[in-house]
Amino acid sequence: MGISLIFGLLFSPLAALMAGLITYGEYRHHYPDRGPAIREAFKVGLFTLIVFLLISLLAGWLIRYVVR
Repeated sequence: MGISLIFGLLFSPLAALMAGLITYGEYRHHYPDRGPAIREAFKVGLFTLIVFLLISLLAGWLIRYVVR
């Protein structure tokens, strides 16, 4: 489970940053000011961070029990 935690801590912030940037780029076209686009991008980035961390921890837990 240790290696999955390391991978989760390394790649989840990267995935969150990329999801936030993509979301901001798309929402920027739909709002006249930047405030709502930045808020939505932050929400999506935070959600992506949490989901990727949980998936990496779950994968580490499952692999540990399947390999035994």
